[in-house]
Formats: sequence, C-alpha cells, structure tokens
Amino acid sequence: MCPVVRELSSREGVVSLCCVSGQHREMLDDALSVFDVTPDLDLHIMTERQTPSLITRRCLDGMEQAVDALHPDLILVHGDTSTTFAAALGAFYCRIPVGHVEAGLRTEDRYSPYPEEMNRRLVSRIAELHFCPTEQNRENLRREGITDGVFVTGNTVLDALRTTVRADYVFPASELEALVRSGRRLLLVTCHRRENIGEPMKNLFKALRQIAEERTDVEIIYPVHPSPNVREAAYRYLRGAPHIHLIPPLSVDAMHNLMARCYLVLTDSGGLQEEAPALGKPVLVMRRVTERPEAVEAGTVRLTGTEQATIVSMTNELLDDPAAYDAMAYAVNPYGDGHAAERIADAVQRFAKERLGL
Repeated sequence: MCPVVRELSSREGVVSLCCVSGQHREMLDDALSVFDVTPDLDLHIMTERQTPSLITRRCLDGMEQAVDALHPDLILVHGDTSTTFAAALGAFYCRIPVGHVEAGLRTEDRYSPYPEEMNRRLVSRIAELHFCPTEQNRENLRREGITDGVFVTGNTVLDALRTTVRADYVFPASELEALVRSGRRLLLVTCHRRENIGEPMKNLFKALRQIAEERTDVEIIYPVHPSPNVREAAYRYLRGAPHIHLIPPLSVDAMHNLMARCYLVLTDSGGLQEEAPALGKPVLVMRRVTERPEAVEAGTVRLTGTEQATIVSMTNELLDDPAAYDAMAYAVNPYGDGHAAERIADAVQRFAKERLGL
C-alpha cells in the first residue's frame, strides 16, 4: 500500500492520510521506514495470539476513532486481511465510500486461504472502487455481478520492487550477507498461513528438513513469522537441521533483495507469488489452491500441495533440471509493469471529482 500512499501524497488537491492497524508491529514499522511513510493514526490493535474475531472487533472500534479524527471522503483498503474487511465495514457504517486495492482475487474455496478468501469477498460487496491486478481478477468480479468502478491496474507490489531492489544492497545482518556472497544456491522460505497450522505445516517443515538433510548444495533461509503458533512449529521441526537458517523477520527491502539473490522460493504466502517472478525466481506454492491462477498459467508458479513427498520432489526437480528451472524463471510475469499506484491515483481523483464533487 505504501506506493499508493506516496503517489496520492504527490497529487495536487489530494490530502493522503495513512491509518495503520498496528498489527505485527516490528514488520509494520520496518515497512513504513523503508518507504518513508508516517502514519497519521495508529489503532494499536495488536494482542498476543489474537483471533480473527478479536482483530475484527478491535479494528472496527478503531475505525470509528479514525473517521472521527480524520474525516475522510474515501477510504482505501488493501488485500484480504481481517483488518481489511473490518476497515471496509467500518467505512460502510460511517457511509464513506471504499476503494479496494488488490481486488478480485479468488480461490473459490471459502476456507482456503482462511479467513482471507471470505474477507476479500465481503470487501467486494462493500467497495465502490475495485483495483484489480489482472484481467482475470476483473472477470472474477464480473461473475459476481460487480462491473461498476472496476479497474485493471497491475499489482502495487511490483511498484514497491522498483524502489527496494538494488545491485549494491548490503544486508544488515553479517551472517545473511555472508550466505548471499557464498555463491551457494539459496532457497528462500516463507510459511505462516492460518489454514496450514497443524498437520499441513508439520508436513511442510518435514519436507524442508528432508531437503536440507539430503542435499549439500543448498542453503535454506527461513525468516520465521512472528506468530507464536508458527514459531513454535518452525523451531520444533527445523531447529538444528543442517543448511537451514531460521532468522528473524526481514525488513521489506532486505526481503526483496534476498528474493532477488535466491535461487527459488518456497512459500504459502500470496504476495511472493507476484514479487518473486518479477525478479525471475521460480515459486513453489505450498498450498492446495491459489488465488493467483494467472501465475500458474503463465508458468512462474507451481502448486505443490502440503504433502511432504510432493514438496521434496518438485524442489529437487528445479534444483536438478535446468530446463524445468528456466521454463519458470523466464516466464512472463502477468502482474503488471510497476505503475499500478499511478493508475489507482488517477481513478481515485476521477471518482472524487465525478462522484463526490470534490
């Protein structure tokens, strides 16, 4: 969202105000620092082991405070988190129009990803502006009867990459810098999906451990998500494994630059399915379904599911078969040209003029 905040701030006649939930405090503060964005309001909703219902309640309460303090004419929300849904609902209760950045993503399975799939469906019913990364996202909305206020913009994550990835980047952590400079093939891992917690996550981590124990030609780098459930599982199954490096979460610029220097990505995340291909890195998605089928169709992403044997086999194929690797690394990324924020800002200004009379 930071590229959108910055683009709107540069437009004459626009007052761009930034409200953050305060969830995942350290990761949030790092991202804001990288993009030089200062929040105008922080809801401070973070609590230990919070549930989706608690997040939603606290964010709804915070949105009343935000509206009272900032008096916005339009509220933009991003993606599919519970804070996204709660912010959209809070805006609706205050009769303020909503614009949805990264709209129209669907898996057609309401419990995968959970609760994100239902969050984004509900936001689509509330929003008046829908900023879709791809034509497929627009088609998803059309099938649901949503055709007004829909724009295909590309995804703002590519805008972010244009400012963060640098050839001269030096990692603040000396151990990570040494790994990057070692010349060994680096496998970058992220894993945190709520629906994977439990047996699926156990399978994912056992697969990573098997890869690390059977191969001496790779280093696996896993910035462990701060969720206590994820951290406990990660350290239970991966601590002490050879060639596996469990490190703290990385800042946005460090993560993007590590992605640019790794060999391939294994993830259950969403955004990495768009970011890594833009950097020419194949992505193995450790989930049953993805809301980004365009990447699968383009060949930049492959779904592994959550079974240990399949994850190991598909990883080994990309490590051992240069043709299979190149087919993914050189496929065309379908998520835009890195100018999504400009298109979103253009549409916001037209909406403000034509619909709001501003």
